[in-house]
Amino acid sequence: MENGRLKGSKSSILNQPLKIGVVAYSGYRGEETPRSFRVHGKRIDVIEVLEVRMEEDSENRTRKRVFRIKGSDGSFHTLGYDEEAKERFYVI
Repeated sequence: MENGRLKGSKSSILNQPLKIGVVAYSGYRGEETPRSFRVHGKRIDVIEVLEVRMEEDSENRTRKRVFRIKGSDGSFHTLGYDEEAKERFYVI
């Protein structure tokens, strides 16, 4: 993966999402930040949010908030939130 995109792919990394359950905190501005999530039956706590960015689908103009995080498992993960569908997903 390079710069948030899969190697050899010109499309967004958000093209291959896996829906997940997320526990999030909503601050005073209403922006929800993930605190923990479950993927493949395993709970992973968010140790640190490293990056937050917005991506927009060029075809249907839907906006997604993308979080790059460090998990309690010691790995780095990318989580997303589709604002229109109100769905959270794990980017593979």
